[in-house]
Amino acid sequence: MEKYPKTNSFWRSLGQAYRGIKYSWKTEKHFQFHIFAGSLVLAIAWWCQLTWVEWVLIILAIGSVIAAEVMNTAVELVVDLVQPNFHPIAGMAKDVSAGAVLVTALQSVVIGLFIFGPPLWRWILHSLR
Repeated sequence: MEKYPKTNSFWRSLGQAYRGIKYSWKTEKHFQFHIFAGSLVLAIAWWCQLTWVEWVLIILAIGSVIAAEVMNTAVELVVDLVQPNFHPIAGMAKDVSAGAVLVTALQSVVIGLFIFGPPLWRWILHSLR
């Protein structure tokens, strides 16, 4: 690992953040799944012709899940660094971090049901006629 000078520029910090996201993409299957699912939701949102408020809520929901997944990756890395061998508390820290991802994912599903439920239900009923 390289060391960073104490005075980081904005562009250097942005590059480091990009590197962290790239690491998450390369190493975390759940991160890849959430990116895929978020992309699919954006396509459905476009198809449903959402209002701008609905777009904002969907983007916030997707962003929250992805951010939680990145934070979960960071927690797992730090726990592995501090405690490379199994320890129940280290395992619990990882479980709690994964739980945060689950909470944001469930929250996003509920938001999606509120936003997509009515137009999809209308589409289903119209298709059955």
